[in-house]
Amino acid sequence: MIQATRTNLLQLKERRRSVINCTGILKGRRQALIKKFMEIGRPLLASREETRQRYSRGIEELQMSTGLEGQDYIASLALICQRQLGVELRDMHILGLHYRDLQQLESASRSLLERDYDYPSATPHLDETLEQFETIIEEMLAMARFEGMFRRLGEELLRVTRRIRVLEERILPQLQVDIRGISHYLAERERESYYRMKLFKRRVSRKGGLGEK
Repeated sequence: MIQATRTNLLQLKERRRSVINCTGILKGRRQALIKKFMEIGRPLLASREETRQRYSRGIEELQMSTGLEGQDYIASLALICQRQLGVELRDMHILGLHYRDLQQLESASRSLLERDYDYPSATPHLDETLEQFETIIEEMLAMARFEGMFRRLGEELLRVTRRIRVLEERILPQLQVDIRGISHYLAERERESYYRMKLFKRRVSRKGGLGEK
């Protein structure tokens, strides 16, 4: 229970101002987060859709290649073409938030001469299959660069929104209740003091009048 004094009333009003200012700052940060979130989210979702479509085309070409080249040849080619791609994780910051960024050190896409198979004797479907799946790897690595940033922005946006809700729905209303309660108590006490003072003056004036007689 907060003691109903003028000092506490002033402190509560100052705290209310601080909460209102803090809420305004948080809302400004939330707007910046939403803007950046949308900037990254739209192209990221579009890239995912393009990758899904490319994957469907790649599967179709793979099925055609398997039918023409033979399953054993495709399986042996898959073993021959295996390789490791160099990537690196780097610490990055966006809007004051830390996240891990994936840096690609080499390209997944290769020319016909760089692929380890006899491409002149292969069907165009095989060439198209390899090109499609190498491009898919490129796109997935590119999307992975934004996944950490996108997730970090989403987490911070949720945290800021929760803080705003706590300030607006719990702390600020309680401060308003406490301020109204103390203000009402002090106003009642002032009226009582004023009324007692009037009664005192009346009694004093009456006693003064009787003394003169």
